[in-house]
Amino acid sequence: MKHLINNRFLILLFIACVFSSLTPERNKKYSYDFQNPSLSIDKRVNDLVSRLTLEEKVGQMLNSAPAIERLGIPAYNWWNECLHGVARTSFKVTVYPQAIGMAATWDKNSLHQMADYTADEGRAINNESIKTGNRNIYLGLTYWTPNINIFRDPRWGRGQETYGEDPYLTGTMGKAFVTGLQGNDPKYLKAAACAKHYAIHSGPESSRHEFDAEISDYDLWDTYLPAFKNLVVNAKVAGVMCAYNAFKGQPCCGNDLLMNNILRNEWGFKGYVTSDCGAIDDFYQRHKTSKDAESAAADAVLHGTDVECGNVTYKTLVAAVKDGKLTEQQLDISVKRLFTIRFRLGMFDPPEMVKYAQITTNVLESAEHHAQALKMARQSIVLLKNQNNVLPLSKHLKKIAVVGPNADNGESILGNYNGMPSKLVTALQGIKAKLGEATEVVYVKGTDFVGNPGVVPDFRAVIDSVKDADAIIYIGGISPQLEGEEMSVKQAGFSGGDRTSIALPEVQTQLLKELNAIGKPVVFVMMTGSALAIPWEAEHIPAILNAWYGGQDAGTAIADVIFGDYNPAGRLPVTFYRSDKDLPSFTDYSMSNRTYRYFKGTPLYAFGYGLSYTNFKYGELTIPATINIGKKILVSVKVTNTGKRDGEEVSELYLSHSGLKVKTPIRALKGFERTFIKAGQSKIIQFELTPEDLSLIDDDGNAKELAGKVMISVGGSQPDAQAHMGGKVVYKQIIIN
Repeated sequence: MKHLINNRFLILLFIACVFSSLTPERNKKYSYDFQNPSLSIDKRVNDLVSRLTLEEKVGQMLNSAPAIERLGIPAYNWWNECLHGVARTSFKVTVYPQAIGMAATWDKNSLHQMADYTADEGRAINNESIKTGNRNIYLGLTYWTPNINIFRDPRWGRGQETYGEDPYLTGTMGKAFVTGLQGNDPKYLKAAACAKHYAIHSGPESSRHEFDAEISDYDLWDTYLPAFKNLVVNAKVAGVMCAYNAFKGQPCCGNDLLMNNILRNEWGFKGYVTSDCGAIDDFYQRHKTSKDAESAAADAVLHGTDVECGNVTYKTLVAAVKDGKLTEQQLDISVKRLFTIRFRLGMFDPPEMVKYAQITTNVLESAEHHAQALKMARQSIVLLKNQNNVLPLSKHLKKIAVVGPNADNGESILGNYNGMPSKLVTALQGIKAKLGEATEVVYVKGTDFVGNPGVVPDFRAVIDSVKDADAIIYIGGISPQLEGEEMSVKQAGFSGGDRTSIALPEVQTQLLKELNAIGKPVVFVMMTGSALAIPWEAEHIPAILNAWYGGQDAGTAIADVIFGDYNPAGRLPVTFYRSDKDLPSFTDYSMSNRTYRYFKGTPLYAFGYGLSYTNFKYGELTIPATINIGKKILVSVKVTNTGKRDGEEVSELYLSHSGLKVKTPIRALKGFERTFIKAGQSKIIQFELTPEDLSLIDDDGNAKELAGKVMISVGGSQPDAQAHMGGKVVYKQIIIN
């Protein structure tokens, strides 16, 4: 009996020890409540902030927040970037296609996966950096991405960072990115995304610090705000970055309508807001809406700008509180928002409690991430022209000439806001690897991007070196060396990071004319972050591909498409206009005659356009003939691959309202799906249209669903007579009662 009692005692003691080891935090004693992971985040944040001095609170509102050693609070730098992979880090990372290229995939699932992989790499870098005590810039978990500004004008050099010109495409792709980056853990953020630049911001770069955007309430709610609303309300984005420019006389970071009325009150945003870098300085230095730094800092905080990207203006908040320009309690609101994000990222919990804290540097450039970069580079390529099925080229040609300024340009494929991979593949390298030693590949750069103004180029040596080739691949376009954020570039067609013309630089057209005159098949591969006007090329060059800035595996993807190992299915996320004459003034933010939704002319290549090596036919469009206001609509369509190649098809759904007195777009994208369909097979593609999708904006900016006629089209492009006759688009009109 005594033996049994002893055994029971030992068993109970063992269970108690195990239980104690499994719940160490419950029994642990803490110096402060904010250190206790068992308490709610709100309680922990309130406790922490209550212990801070005024000076300490202000320090936490700078992007480079100092440590508070007496409380064990480590330093933290809020500024990090991951536009298309983790950026600006000394670690070697996976680099995906530039954002505009990822938009051209029209594949929200691919973008979500890319963001998830990027968060893995970001966590690994952060975890490793903490181990070594490095808490400097570009090592944190708050990423100032994505850029969801509407790419209203192709001259904007930063348009390459966006998801294109359409609010629906931008919002959908942006949401996919945010949910992928932030993860699905019920307690912890994997990483924190940030929607920027809120809200009416798209160049010119040269005047972004003092520009005052003038737009109607209609354009504000119809074009500039929908993507931000989607990310704030539906994707639950952690952060928002307010823009440099002003709107209706107030800087965006201190704007009554944008910051207080819409973002915080109407949309109920609970996350943090950061200024763009130096934007609060602009209040008193450029916009002249504040008399000094102290007034500017107070104004920004009272409008909900929680952290300043900068190290000057917010330091005056100590004096601003003492001078009565705002209260310390008003400052607390911002500080609490900032610490809430840090707690949600698990920064104050034991690493063993945070699953993301276990991610190691083994994930950097992993095989899965590499495969995703190649997949998206392939998916992003848009086949613009393929006369007489010049493409794909045979792999058994004896000699191929590769020409052009982007043929072997590693900088172009990396885009901007990028990281650095261990290895990158230029187009020339990809083509050589594809063909092997059986085919002679001759490379001649031929020209730089813009040539020398006033100097007639002499291409005789170039032509002599390539004239006996069986095919010529010209890889040109432009480069992030010429377009981007506030650059010092001043060349023909380019200024300050923007473009003064959308035309392909004339020297490249001259070279293409001479190459085409040789009489051999010419393939033109464009790299660009924007639309290019190529009217001569569109008429005379038999095959044209748009490859954007395709990331680390751009060259492999280009070769895969050119030689038929991948069937292209990318679609344009922007309108390709015929010339500069099609464009309103760059500084005009009105959407009149801009983008496919309001452009009254005929584009060179339309938004949503892209060809394939196979053919797809649409039929059996199923939609209810009438619906009531407030009800969802289910739409289905049968898509058949009628060609001889397997391939992907991007099915696009557009709405066009008629017979109404309110202003409406010509048509508007409201659904898209990218689907793989084998040759000879069919698939049923389904869409759901919500009352919000069917709503229109009135002149006062109010969204309303109106009774009337709506034409619904579904197809592989925007609807037009040619696409309809070819079975590429099907239509049906419905009545909303």
